[in-house]
Amino acid sequence: MRITLSHDCDCVHLIMALFEGLRLASTTARFKTETEVDTSENEVVAPNFTNRNPRNLEQMALARKERGWKTTWPKREFWHRLRLERTQHYVEAFVERSNGDVVVSASTREWAIKRHLYSPKGVAACKNLGRVMAQRCLEAGINFVNFKAIIPWEHHCDSIQEFEKAMEEGGVVLREPRRIYR
Repeated sequence: MRITLSHDCDCVHLIMALFEGLRLASTTARFKTETEVDTSENEVVAPNFTNRNPRNLEQMALARKERGWKTTWPKREFWHRLRLERTQHYVEAFVERSNGDVVVSASTREWAIKRHLYSPKGVAACKNLGRVMAQRCLEAGINFVNFKAIIPWEHHCDSIQEFEKAMEEGGVVLREPRRIYR
């Protein structure tokens, strides 16, 4: 394509033909200011405050523990209890509330855990399950749990001791604070 220009008028028509479908945007910065908002209301503190966190009293160690279960075994005087159950093929750990609701759980049945283990039931499995369980407890906001072996002589087992050690190294305290009576 050969373009020849005879005079200035042809140049303007040529430029307009080249940019026919192009729109140019304005590059100037202009801000529209709206009317000012009165922010003095934000500084006023409400005289009555309602805390809607259901675990607030537990975290301050003021919540009641169910103490009327002295004759039952295992004891139910806790806010959160950590349980470790070992079967022939798997190891499961879960944190439950005193009413029996499971809050956090982990198991070597889960593929995400099982694929990293040589065996889903040995000492190494319990140790790694303790690491995973500690991370999940902290993510759920549970820093203190009550951990006692269901069967007393089971506590001397290597796998339970490794599980307990991994939970403590993960940042979870394996005893609950004493309740503050008011």
